[in-house]
Amino acid sequence: MLHEILLALLGYTGDLIIDEREEQASGVLRSDQISDECTFELAPDISFIQPSERDAIQRLICLGFYYRELDRFAKKSRNLSWICSVKESPLSQTSKVLQRKTAKPSVYRRAIANGIVEILSLYRSAVLQVEQQLLSDPIPILLTVTQGLNKFHVLLRPLYELILEIERDDIRGGQLLNLLHKRCHCGVPELQSCIQRLLWHGHQVMNHQLASWMVYGILQDKHGEFFIRRQEDRDKENESTNSDALEKLPQKSSDAASLTDWHVGFHIVLDMLPEYIHMRVAESILFAGKAIRVLRNPSHAFRSRDASFHPQISRGQNKLQGFMGRFAFQKESEIDKKLITEELLPQSEADKIEAMLQGLKDSPEFHKRSFENAVDSIRMIAASHLWQLVVVRADLNGHLKALKDYFLLAKGDFFQCFLEESRQLLRLPPRQSTAEADLMVPFQLAAIKTVADEDKYFHRLSLRMPSFGISLTSSQVDLSNVNISDGSSGGVSQTAGSELSIEGWDGISLEYSVDWPLQLFFTQEVLSKYRRVFQYLLRLKRTQMELEKSWASVMHQDHTDFAKHRKNRFNCSVSRQHRSRSRPMWRVREHMAFLIRNLQFYIQVDVIESQWNVLQARVQDSHDFTGLVGFHQEYLAALISQSFVDFGSVSRILDSIMKLCLQFCWKLELYDNNPNTFELEQIAEEFNQKSNSLYTILRSSRLAGSQRTPFLRRFLLRLNFNSFFEATAKGVLNVVR
Repeated sequence: MLHEILLALLGYTGDLIIDEREEQASGVLRSDQISDECTFELAPDISFIQPSERDAIQRLICLGFYYRELDRFAKKSRNLSWICSVKESPLSQTSKVLQRKTAKPSVYRRAIANGIVEILSLYRSAVLQVEQQLLSDPIPILLTVTQGLNKFHVLLRPLYELILEIERDDIRGGQLLNLLHKRCHCGVPELQSCIQRLLWHGHQVMNHQLASWMVYGILQDKHGEFFIRRQEDRDKENESTNSDALEKLPQKSSDAASLTDWHVGFHIVLDMLPEYIHMRVAESILFAGKAIRVLRNPSHAFRSRDASFHPQISRGQNKLQGFMGRFAFQKESEIDKKLITEELLPQSEADKIEAMLQGLKDSPEFHKRSFENAVDSIRMIAASHLWQLVVVRADLNGHLKALKDYFLLAKGDFFQCFLEESRQLLRLPPRQSTAEADLMVPFQLAAIKTVADEDKYFHRLSLRMPSFGISLTSSQVDLSNVNISDGSSGGVSQTAGSELSIEGWDGISLEYSVDWPLQLFFTQEVLSKYRRVFQYLLRLKRTQMELEKSWASVMHQDHTDFAKHRKNRFNCSVSRQHRSRSRPMWRVREHMAFLIRNLQFYIQVDVIESQWNVLQARVQDSHDFTGLVGFHQEYLAALISQSFVDFGSVSRILDSIMKLCLQFCWKLELYDNNPNTFELEQIAEEFNQKSNSLYTILRSSRLAGSQRTPFLRRFLLRLNFNSFFEATAKGVLNVVR
């Protein structure tokens, strides 16, 4: 009877101790199926056992049931039959692949199963020890069995409930670690140490994945259990593409894939992120792995440029090519890549990262603070070497200076020359088919006159014009009819046409070609912000130049008329009347020029130059790539914010003021041929309203607590240094009231 109980304690039933599930299933039972409740019972036909003994035996054989279910879970989770062998036939491999898909293998469950096997081995040893005591005891009693296995009642049942929850809810990966971490918080020391051991096994898998990701930049997660994962579309592309096709792809596509991996290739899966790992730590792990991937896989073009700094290696390649041909060249290319990678990420740094992660593996318990400190240290190492790659090797500061020169109009002579060369062209509506080509002529002329070959970054620039809408095409016909009827070849005489011309050429944009690895820093979002500021500044520069040109042409015409009228004293009164009628228009032009000139000076000096100096100081002090990206984002945000580009009401008023200024300049130049002051007075009145509205908005209480307030004061001080704007705005408000 006692030996029957001992066998039942190891999961083997017989005549005295039966399994109800097997009886009901007529002996047909899956070996990996786990029961929801204990099915071990004494046979009902046993009558020689007292009720107290039956209760004790029933309590004992429950341990056997828990043991069997835990053993089934361990065998199922540790089963590696789904791995395809090379020697197997394709049919057997296909069947095993299908079995793999249905079984849903999990490396985390396998690790937990290894921990359960350790606990079950202790249980089997205890059963064996009880059996030896029964054999050595002349009078074996049931109390010996009960006493020897009593400590396992607090272990096996909670473990059974644990695997039951795992199987029922299909828990795997980070969710499994999270479940074990919650179960560790209990009041039973033996059970707590047992769950901690299982959690240690699970953390070993996570540490292996972390080591692969943060040391080599390789994501080892076949079953989707790690909290860092590739995008699903990338996974589908990788599965559908074989190795032969990858070798035939051009090198440019591999570089594009590398950039895609950096920006959107990997993401954090919140469902698989354990709750005791903070989101900030997970983002640091994600960044460190991506940085290591970049450092270990430099682009082909970068390797070619960097190889020029190693003349000895290049000479060695030429010699080996002469002796060994193409194979030697490929071998030397691999050696060259390895040497460049060694410089980007020295082996000593990789060993340091691996040693940190090995320390986490060797720790018997998971310490949150130690884990976070190790991750932060690894992230700092990766960020520092990525900073070295981008800032020092890729000349980040030079490219920042080039973007400032061209996108922020710091090279004023170049854009002054460009706007002068394209002035007559910009007065006509752009043609949809040739607008970009028409602009390239004055663009290249301005480059020859000002930039020439002195700027090595100029060849990265390209001028672009976006496609136009239907409204522009339809109104071009009207504008051409107006030009023909008026007979004017140098300007546009109709208000609708001039507005259309401005709206069409407002799409002038620049593009900047960026090579690897600067594409990690200058993303498309960053370049789009630069283009947005450039379009705004170019409109402002063009308006300011037109105001100056109109003043010069009017003064030239006035001096010419004065010289003519000195010879003819009879028409002197006519000249005085003409000048008296024109003087109010000149005053309006001066008000326009005053506003535009101060706005331009404010943006170029108070905003761009001051923020550029702040950025330069931060670049010199920073040695962290992520910090550098943050500083640059703050720099762009400050440019956009302090220039009022993102302030809808102010930017709309400024755009309308610039359009009014251009219209006024063109009308003023045609004033002598068509002395009609009605349109000029109408534009002047509208300009006064817009300028007063602008000042009122900038002085409003809504902006008093804004982050723009310190910079607004500078701009307002330039505008209202003699209280003219304030008095005018108050007068307008009184009239409205």
